[in-house]
Amino acid sequence: MNTIEIVAETRDVKGKGASRRLRRDGKVPAILYGAGSEPVAIQITHYEMLRKTENEAFYSTILTLKLNGTTEKVVIKDLQRHAYKSTIMHLDFQRVDEAAVITMRVPIHFINEDHCVGVRSSGGILSHMLTELEITCLPKDLPGYIEVDVRTLDLGAAIHLSDLVMPEGAAITALQHGGDGSRPVVSVQMPKLVVEDLEEEAAEAEDLEGVELAEGEEAPAEERGEAASDKPKEDE
Repeated sequence: MNTIEIVAETRDVKGKGASRRLRRDGKVPAILYGAGSEPVAIQITHYEMLRKTENEAFYSTILTLKLNGTTEKVVIKDLQRHAYKSTIMHLDFQRVDEAAVITMRVPIHFINEDHCVGVRSSGGILSHMLTELEITCLPKDLPGYIEVDVRTLDLGAAIHLSDLVMPEGAAITALQHGGDGSRPVVSVQMPKLVVEDLEEEAAEAEDLEGVELAEGEEAPAEERGEAASDKPKEDE
């Protein structure tokens, strides 16, 4: 996977007023912390950050931060955006200690969706219950994504958390803390409209049966609670 580099500068001014001025000048205020070192207030060009954040890998890989001639390995821990604009308001970067376990959210990539048995043969639809996972691992073992193959998934079947095959050295954080391994990740279900149509057809069939009986057709003796032997015989 290609390394994502971010060029930053330290900033001496802090506070809401200073942050507003930075944003007007096309900069994003940010903070760098962790790994036993003091937090450092930094600033990054907004245009550069906007381009970097369009890459899915930005949120789930080890980033290279170039700061005042030095280089540090970091991960993104928080990103704040404007309420209704694409503007990035603030960023938190955490330094990476290669010997310390980290917890990160990584995306799930579903493969072979076009060849899924339950979709191609039974007319079902794929439902993604989860699109990302929280992973615990050493920085060197951090996967860019988790791959889930749905080719053999049939109608009514699902893939659960406990079914996922994790890369070596990585574990699902929830399962490490006693989480429910039966939680579904993806399933194949009959389309809702088809299910509703079948239910309507069944209801219509019941209504028609009631109409026929109302027009004078007597129900079988068994349905009226009478034994066949109790029916009066006609005179010969």
